[in-house]
Amino acid sequence: MAFKAIWLTDPQEGIPATLRDVDLPPLSHYPITLRVLYSSLNYKDALAISAKAPIVRQFPLIPGIDMVGEVIASEVEAWPVGKQVVVTGWGIGERHHGGLAEMFYAKEEWLEELPTTLSPSSAAAIGTAGLTAMLAVLELEQQGITPEQGPIIVSGASGGVGSFSTWILARLGFEVIAISGDPTSAEYLTDILGAHSVLPRSEFSAPAKKLLPEQWAGAIDCVGSHTLATILAGARRNACVVACGMAQGLDLTTSVAPFILRGIRLVGIDSVYCARRKRHQAWRRFASLLSEAPLPVSCQTITLQQTIEFADRLLTGEVRGRIIVKTAS
Repeated sequence: MAFKAIWLTDPQEGIPATLRDVDLPPLSHYPITLRVLYSSLNYKDALAISAKAPIVRQFPLIPGIDMVGEVIASEVEAWPVGKQVVVTGWGIGERHHGGLAEMFYAKEEWLEELPTTLSPSSAAAIGTAGLTAMLAVLELEQQGITPEQGPIIVSGASGGVGSFSTWILARLGFEVIAISGDPTSAEYLTDILGAHSVLPRSEFSAPAKKLLPEQWAGAIDCVGSHTLATILAGARRNACVVACGMAQGLDLTTSVAPFILRGIRLVGIDSVYCARRKRHQAWRRFASLLSEAPLPVSCQTITLQQTIEFADRLLTGEVRGRIIVKTAS
């Protein structure tokens, strides 16, 4: 069955991303066929579409690391026709065809049932960014961090993961210190997302000292490098720092001092291949939060036909917030 999709070929062939009709016969090990209702355009998707980073691991490929769809054919009893699902991670849009298409062939283990209280468009707005943020918050809770222990600092707070992290933590009663490199984002971070205060990124851009005065009881770091090292140095005794991004860099130059003198814990988040039980818990937690308050993160909806144009605009900083792609005709 032919359907429309964003189609990527090897950049060495010199063929740009295109919107085209494709016909991918279902494979025997992909027993579930979905009609894609919504996808989203993430920074990683934009890099893949523009061929500005080696995101895609095999060509040709349909990009799109997030998708929300409805089962239209299934060989698996647990996933009958008509059920709505969310798919994020598992290498889709990188090693496997992704969600920027009208149809999607899936393995059973990739699927998470869409909570009944979440609309397909809301789930697409949450996507990998929101899932990563919720997994980070759940990790802080699992490590015993509570609002009474002190503030939580969030780096990259203006970005997708950082925005969701800031909002979730504030909704849960934490005092959130947001770090942002966007001088125009202070009002958005405090008035909309609920941050208590905002610190400029420049204060975290230089190599870190081994230790700083104890300041925060926990952290969600979305950028890595010097920022993460500075956050570790300023963490309070028995704090937990969750690392889930590398926008500033993959390097981490620090010392053992925060770990052995203050008992700091550094925990990583992998939202691509994390256990299904964790995904289930994260999506149910979002459903609970959104039953109490609407999603505050700014969103705009585009069509599949607009995706390539918006990928370029996303990389040049012309668009802000979450970009939802309505894939269904």
